[in-house]
Amino acid sequence: MQVATKHQKIKLRKKPEELNWNYKPFVSVMIPAHNEQDVIEKTVENVLEMDYEKFEVILIDDRSEDNTAEKLKELEQKYDKVRAFIREKDAFPGKSAVLNEVLPESKGEAILVFDADARVKPDFLTKLVPHLEKDNVGAVQARKVIINREENFLTRCQDNEYALDTHFQVGRNSIKGAVELRGNGELIKKEALIDINGWNNYTITDDLDMSTRLHIKGWDVRFCADVCVYEEAVVKFIPLLKQRRRWVEGSIRRYLEHFWGVLFSKDMSLRVSIDMIAYITEFILPFWMISEICFQAFKYVKESPNCIMSSLLVSVIVCGFFTTGLLYSVRKYNHLSRFQSVKQAVETGVFLCCVWFPIVVFIVFKIIFFPKTMDWGKTQHGVTKVNEDAVLEHSKDEPNPEQTEQTV
Repeated sequence: MQVATKHQKIKLRKKPEELNWNYKPFVSVMIPAHNEQDVIEKTVENVLEMDYEKFEVILIDDRSEDNTAEKLKELEQKYDKVRAFIREKDAFPGKSAVLNEVLPESKGEAILVFDADARVKPDFLTKLVPHLEKDNVGAVQARKVIINREENFLTRCQDNEYALDTHFQVGRNSIKGAVELRGNGELIKKEALIDINGWNNYTITDDLDMSTRLHIKGWDVRFCADVCVYEEAVVKFIPLLKQRRRWVEGSIRRYLEHFWGVLFSKDMSLRVSIDMIAYITEFILPFWMISEICFQAFKYVKESPNCIMSSLLVSVIVCGFFTTGLLYSVRKYNHLSRFQSVKQAVETGVFLCCVWFPIVVFIVFKIIFFPKTMDWGKTQHGVTKVNEDAVLEHSKDEPNPEQTEQTV
């Protein structure tokens, strides 16, 4: 990914990417809310501060059990740009169903999706929209950043994890590969949405599923690293495991459901197909390694001669590239010193291995032996104690220029 990013940087120096700043379609900002009474008002106020002129805000209450619906109605009365929709209690659950239900009511040529805890700077849409202009571009994803990074060890590791994801997304964007949407801060052309029949109601990761279907249909998905959307990280370990379990299961299932489309799509470019298939290995390796450990343990009990595990050799190589990418990412995108970059890269590497490896193995067994379930696992918002306005004011959206120059 460093090589791809460096190549793109040299290319842009010779011929900078041209953006049409006069491209200003009307945008419908959709914010689904389920039990979000504590955060939704501040989110709406923050979104309405965007300096982009042509947009509306659509708030959707998804069967909330608190006072979210009343909050949305109050906001609709208070602000001209805001419209509120209250779903019936027996409506089909899930974020995808929520968005599909209000899509026909939207006025925008493009749809911007925010989570209920999203925070952005005023120029968010102004800087993001021009990347959507080209005819073949179906969607653009903003960079996600943790707003309560310094709350504890877990939140810090999650922000570093997001920095690594940014590194991969920038690399995929550089080679026009399989860039993925991330649910929060995704801008999608309505034309592209209609082309793929909207969101998939039967997925637990609507963003990943939509990314795959857009690519299969030949739409390009772009990533914008210098436009950020801020969100809360999970602050406790058990809720974090539940969130990551949903992410892993949704990601694996979308590969299974769209496997033939990825292989035989007439509209998807070869580089996107190869890129997408290559990323499947991130789920194969943990399962392969754990399986081989069990196999070697069985051989040891039977007093059979041991051999070096092939998965271990591959893991060492992969971990080498992974650690390099993590070190590069936290220094470049989180603006850390060299010492802190090394320290936090090691901490985050251990964190990711402890979280992702067991979850991948568990989910593979779950998919093989148990029927599919639609468990979204609500992420709690509004628990952070940080001063969000201060974080936004002093944050640096642009990558570390010193580290950018040292890219190799």
